[in-house]
Amino acid sequence: MSSLLDLAPVIPVVVIDDADTAVPLARALVAGGLPVIEVTLRTPVAREAIARIAAEVPEATVGAGTIRTSADISASVAAGARFLVSPGTTLSLVEALDASGVPYLPGVATVSEAMALAERGVKELKFFPAEAAGGVPYVKALGGPLPDVRFCPTGGVRADTAAGYLALPNVGCVGGTWLTPADALAAGDWGRVEKLASEAAALR
Repeated sequence: MSSLLDLAPVIPVVVIDDADTAVPLARALVAGGLPVIEVTLRTPVAREAIARIAAEVPEATVGAGTIRTSADISASVAAGARFLVSPGTTLSLVEALDASGVPYLPGVATVSEAMALAERGVKELKFFPAEAAGGVPYVKALGGPLPDVRFCPTGGVRADTAAGYLALPNVGCVGGTWLTPADALAAGDWGRVEKLASEAAALR
């Protein structure tokens, strides 16, 4: 697989409460031009949702987010996750991510965390929580001392702020929840999801 950061300008960060919505949701995002989908492990049906998307929407690259433990890693990979995303990074977690054999984006919020991962050869990182941790100015500033590190800012990024991040040379893509509004999912309004995805896909 190509670098996760180069597959699409925006990675939808999805919270799925009903596994039956997983496949039509994924199809709408792919139709809108966003094939990379992060399903967060924040609901009891998340792993089932990943498994359904992996089985029924082969054109999607589905991954698991909110990875916090080695158990999360093994269960997600078993469900069919093709990449893993963590909110933060501990030494034991990055060792388990390394051992998984699956591409991953470990979460960082500070220069020291980014340097520690870069020392290990991990130079594609999730910057989280992006807006709360300093937003576009902070990520831009990281490019000076860490020119070889690239980021996927996630957390508070919106449709109207995504372009500011994407304009930075050290940002490969952004992660966002705005593409899958809870009311659209509840109503099965896949046309709205596809429209939001197509607008996001056009950001770069």
